[in-house]
Amino acid sequence: MIKTIGLLARKPAWTHEQFMKHWTQTHAPLAHAVPGLRRYVQNHIEDERTRADIPAIALDIDGIAELWFDDRAALETAARSPEMQALHADGALFIGRIRSYVVEEKMVVG
Repeated sequence: MIKTIGLLARKPAWTHEQFMKHWTQTHAPLAHAVPGLRRYVQNHIEDERTRADIPAIALDIDGIAELWFDDRAALETAARSPEMQALHADGALFIGRIRSYVVEEKMVVG
């Protein structure tokens, strides 16, 4: 499987609470229609863990989205679908900044 990870920050006019409400109640249901999407996880930021021995990256985010597909071809097919385009259009309403990655997950403990 292949996974995308998106680091999401809200639009400046939105509160964290407004962002979370829209993300869970409006945006999440749209993901059910995306063809080939095997798993969708919303990671809601509750607190920050810091380390005294390593400086933090200057990055303020409200959540982390994870989307799983069978392979890159399934991801590319989904990306071209009207359902994914609808998901992206909705995201543009409340997401102010995003950083996305396509990753290969390597299980270490599980």
